[in-house]
Amino acid sequence: MFENLQDKLDRAFKVLKGQGSITEINVAETMKEIRKALLDADVNYKTAKTFTDQVKEKALGANVLTSISPGQLLTKIMNDELAALMGGEATELDLKNNPTIILIAGLNGAGKTTFTGKLALHLKSKGKKPLMVAGDVYRPAAVDQLQVLGEQVGVPVYANKESKDPVAIALEGIAEGKKNNNNVIIVDTAGRLSIDEALMNEISEVKAQTKPHEILFVVDSMTGQDAVNTAKVFNDRLDFTGVVLTKLDGDTRGGAALSIKSVVDKPIKFIGTGEKMEALDVFYPDRMASRILGMGDVVSLVERAQQQFDEKQAAELQKKIRKNKFDFNDFYGQIQQIKKMGNMKDLMGMIPGVGKMMKNVDIEDDAFKGVESIIQSMTPFERENPDSIQQSRKLRIAKGSGNKLEDVTKLLKQFEDMRKVMKQFSNPAAAAKMMRNMPKMPQR
Repeated sequence: MFENLQDKLDRAFKVLKGQGSITEINVAETMKEIRKALLDADVNYKTAKTFTDQVKEKALGANVLTSISPGQLLTKIMNDELAALMGGEATELDLKNNPTIILIAGLNGAGKTTFTGKLALHLKSKGKKPLMVAGDVYRPAAVDQLQVLGEQVGVPVYANKESKDPVAIALEGIAEGKKNNNNVIIVDTAGRLSIDEALMNEISEVKAQTKPHEILFVVDSMTGQDAVNTAKVFNDRLDFTGVVLTKLDGDTRGGAALSIKSVVDKPIKFIGTGEKMEALDVFYPDRMASRILGMGDVVSLVERAQQQFDEKQAAELQKKIRKNKFDFNDFYGQIQQIKKMGNMKDLMGMIPGVGKMMKNVDIEDDAFKGVESIIQSMTPFERENPDSIQQSRKLRIAKGSGNKLEDVTKLLKQFEDMRKVMKQFSNPAAAAKMMRNMPKMPQR
């Protein structure tokens, strides 16, 4: 996501590299490159022009401190302005009503039904009791898809396959939710392949009858400016409360994310970052701005980790590490938790400076596949007692997992090295001593 834009912005900032001060000439040249980069990313032309004009005005009015370079100052201004362009701060769902009714709208193929399942899981993890309503009566298997997703995330689904009246189904679903004390009711609606009057009249009627507290417009970010134009038409009729950008993990140029707030003046509330049901993030404009500029997003990385790692389990694991009892069962469990955090390349991109290094590196989603197959080929005794794995056992594990003997040997060596380091760092005094004894870097 945003890789091409990031590269072009880097090139634009190089205009100021080595410059002693910010001047009208070098800023104008830099802004020209930035505007071109934004347009190449499919950002709305008026949005791109207004944005670069604002950045230029602030850059020329800023004093360059002796401790920072003009390039660093412009990066800071760009970061602030990009965050403002995308909404400034995160906008939470309004969930104070009981039940809160959320209407999902958008075109076919944007990912409305999948997002409905993801949102239900997200709200369930926040302690809510959601119900999903299958209101798409046109698309083949749409109801079945939502029911499958409901089973997957453990959230009930109201469906009426005998009815072809989306308004009646939505009202029946809301009544069902109230009866069962569901405090959030998410109504999935039908889309079309393109905007038409029948679609707009139908969704308007569903809105009028259900009186939703939130209307979320789901848009495929890979459609660029088409996404923004579609959002404007829907907003004129529905006056939705927020936007959901899906498929931000795909080959998107980022134009929709950068343009949509300025065009429809509605906040982006969520972004879809993968196919897994957990791959849904609250949209934070400041964090996205940092990622676009290659500055990482450590806060989101930590939050994802916190969602997957249980404090009680972490404390028990700490005890095992101190006693050097960390085994392959624990290691396998850690791998599964990391996998739930999302796409590996996306996670690496959240670490400052790493994103640029990883841009030409392909990290498969099944990067752990070889390690997992080796661990799965071990007996329960071997997993609990890694030291017991001698040559004959290595040969059997290699054969059973479809790997080479050297792959098994390499994993065992890496695992043992990791155990030693973990044990050292689990003891604060030993860790401090180790840090003190590290060789000092030569002064420049």
